[in-house]
Amino acid sequence: MPCESAFESKNCKITKLPTTEDFLATGFAFDIFYGFMFYELNISLKTIRQEGFIPFVKKIFSYFGQIIRTVQFSLLRKPHNGPPEEVVDFSFKAAGGLIRPYQVRSEFLQIATLVQQRKPRVVVEVGTANGATLFAWCALADPQATIISIDLPGGVHGGGYAYWRTAIYKQFAQSGQRLLLLRADSHETETLLRLKKLLPPQGVDFLFIDGDHTYAGVKSDYEMYSPLLHPGGLIAFHDICLHPAKENCHVDKLWMEIRAQKPVTRELIENPAQGWAGIGVIEI
Repeated sequence: MPCESAFESKNCKITKLPTTEDFLATGFAFDIFYGFMFYELNISLKTIRQEGFIPFVKKIFSYFGQIIRTVQFSLLRKPHNGPPEEVVDFSFKAAGGLIRPYQVRSEFLQIATLVQQRKPRVVVEVGTANGATLFAWCALADPQATIISIDLPGGVHGGGYAYWRTAIYKQFAQSGQRLLLLRADSHETETLLRLKKLLPPQGVDFLFIDGDHTYAGVKSDYEMYSPLLHPGGLIAFHDICLHPAKENCHVDKLWMEIRAQKPVTRELIENPAQGWAGIGVIEI
């Protein structure tokens, strides 16, 4: 199964000298404890310097709690190819909410149902965060699908996930799927070129954009990645509802522009006045 490095694929072999990121993908337990000891501990030490000892202790307990939930998650039966309701409920509740989504449930259920109906063979997600949407795409896409996540460590609007969480995400894929995790800036041309090398020749069936929520950021993601879709492919944007100004979230501005230009659009919004979330879908 082709891949650029062991870190990016669920089932690939190391064919070069391993890097630090390669080691993070070589074993479940090693992913967790290596990631915790060398990545999260470094952040904790910064916490001591910046916030004091008590916040550091709280963070340590939080990290160990997450490790325990990660082990619990590994023992759970994953609802692959199950009904969308089961997949969505699992994402909210599994292992104490380990991958809980930043989604309104009814909206998430609607987009999950649409993905199940389409059974996409190539999925690209920009912005993964806790991983719930990535899990849903794996569970509901074609059993032989290629699914690629692009996520920027330390990105704005909740972007980035700790290295040790790759141990969780690598469990999402079905046995015949190819799951790739790109920890990179979606706005960089280099990231786009890397993605193109990994994509099958038929192009992308489903693109989910939930990364940088500034107007310039989401517009860049749309303009860079939408040309990769084939005719009939779907693009979904999260957070199309009007947000409080202090959050600097302006996906709604881009969505209004797109809605005026594209004839095939749909809005998945539980309450127009909810002040967050909302999913906009267009067909290419």
